[in-house]
Amino acid sequence: MERTMLGRFGVCCTLLAVALQVCLASVKVTVTPKVEVIKGETANMPCNYTISEASSKVVVQWYIEVAGARKQIAYKSPQGFGVEVGTPLTERLTMGEDLSLSISPVMVEDERSFFCQVTAGPLGVSDAETQVKVFFAPEKPVITDNNQAITVSHDTTSSSEVGKCTSRNAYPQPRIIWFKGDNPLPDEKNQKEKTYMIPSLVKEASGLYTITSTLYMQPVKADAKSVFHCTVEYLMPENKTLHENSDKFNLSLLYSTENVYFEVKNQGPIKEGDDVEMVCETDGNPQPEFEFTKEDSVLSGQKGTLYLKSVTRNDNGTYKCDAQDFDASPDVELTKTLHLSVHYIDPVEVTPKGPLIVSKGDAVELQCKTKSSVTHTLHWIKDSKMLMNSGVLTIQEVTLAQAGVYICVGAVPSVPGLQKQANVTLNVRGKPEIDASGNGLVSKAGEMVTLNCSALGYPSPQFNWNPSGKQSVTVVGNRVISTVTLEATAAVLANGVMCEAYNEHGGNSKNFKVSINKDGGEGQDSNAANRGNPMFKTAEKQQGGSSAVVIAVVVCVLLLLILVALLFFLSKKGKLSCGKKDKKDMASEEVKGGIVVEMKSSEKGNEEAGLLNKPHA
Repeated sequence: MERTMLGRFGVCCTLLAVALQVCLASVKVTVTPKVEVIKGETANMPCNYTISEASSKVVVQWYIEVAGARKQIAYKSPQGFGVEVGTPLTERLTMGEDLSLSISPVMVEDERSFFCQVTAGPLGVSDAETQVKVFFAPEKPVITDNNQAITVSHDTTSSSEVGKCTSRNAYPQPRIIWFKGDNPLPDEKNQKEKTYMIPSLVKEASGLYTITSTLYMQPVKADAKSVFHCTVEYLMPENKTLHENSDKFNLSLLYSTENVYFEVKNQGPIKEGDDVEMVCETDGNPQPEFEFTKEDSVLSGQKGTLYLKSVTRNDNGTYKCDAQDFDASPDVELTKTLHLSVHYIDPVEVTPKGPLIVSKGDAVELQCKTKSSVTHTLHWIKDSKMLMNSGVLTIQEVTLAQAGVYICVGAVPSVPGLQKQANVTLNVRGKPEIDASGNGLVSKAGEMVTLNCSALGYPSPQFNWNPSGKQSVTVVGNRVISTVTLEATAAVLANGVMCEAYNEHGGNSKNFKVSINKDGGEGQDSNAANRGNPMFKTAEKQQGGSSAVVIAVVVCVLLLLILVALLFFLSKKGKLSCGKKDKKDMASEEVKGGIVVEMKSSEKGNEEAGLLNKPHA
């Protein structure tokens, strides 16, 4: 009895162990739940599994659903692995050693569920689902606008077709959004509304979608300046929402005139000689014909613009523009007027009229006057300098330098550029006045030197140069300039050059000094300044630089100094009479054993005082 009980207990334990082993046996499959891929690219679907214990009877199968039933498309078993033939995926499907499934290139119809199933004999069966999502970006949307102009009407019962927006080849299905300016229009499909859209969707043979949206509106006049476009909105992997914009377009609207505008386009005041542009336009479309008139005279305008070339004061007046819009409401004022003011200034009159000839020292009064459309000013100028800020110019004692051209300018300050002027020439009689001179410098004797002598006077002065040279005369304003070019001889270096200017009223003269530039020039020796001396000229002519000539010159200078010292000594002792007598007196006196020095220049007294140091009586 006990043995029977023990046997039954053992059998129960064995059955319990077997049942526990079966319950613990399992298969687990892991896949990527969702695979996103762009049409034309490659989709990779991995499949991994785990089992509770090793088994040699593992079979892996990939399935798709067709008509509600699973259809095997690839497999792997202990006998091998491969791809099923005769399926829509056969030519594009690959199963790897790692059990993953690849589709290349992906097509739209590949968007479906794929199942990876693992069978491990007595260990069990398990599967997992991978969902493939396919995407494809649409083409840029294209606008097909209404070629017919739309008439703006107050009828609110019907809307007009504005344009069509079409975007092709997208997946999944996109949507179209219309924009007016930067603001999206409400997505309205109710055709009773003023603005609505009618969409249409076409699925191409490729499985891609072409979407079209037609926009209908009841446009108003302000929409003539509005800019429209459409946008296609579509999905891409990683839950991205993207947009592609169409080109922008405007509406061609027809509407009648409500207001007429007539204005002058010129900026600022208008003066005689200006070109004037007057423009007449309406707020209607298209612009009507316009008629321009002035004092019932019809003027020739073109496309709403009236041009007046080089206007005069006669163009002053009231101008009228008549917009000939016969569709406008009867209460619309189609005629506009404007007044054109052309500013002017009359020619300036100067009294007395020139040329004027007066004598030096006379009083002179010049007057000028003019008339203008508005307040004007008068002022006198000479040599670009303002003389008097009025129409009267008075000179009490005229000088030769005040001769010349006087200009009276009349201007209208409130009208830029409006001015006129007149001038008068004033000649002042008198003997010439040399008002400018300049000395000459040479680097050595014998060079050519040019001197200018400028003189005022009327009639125009004539010139004499002493010594003479090559002369020319130029006139600058009321000055006459004589130019001479001559050789800087020893006499010129010693005495200078005299310029004499003269006319019928007398003459004047000026001495020009010519000297050697002691600074010299590059390459000149220290004796260059002495080369004008005949003594040094003779020395320069000696070849080989004879020292005997130099010694003779030095001896002569020493003898001269001794002579001067002797005269100075005799003067101090009172033995030499050197009073202020002229040459004849000295010649008539009896000179006994003395030396008489004759001073020829006008500076004789100064020479005596400096050389002999003799006090004056």
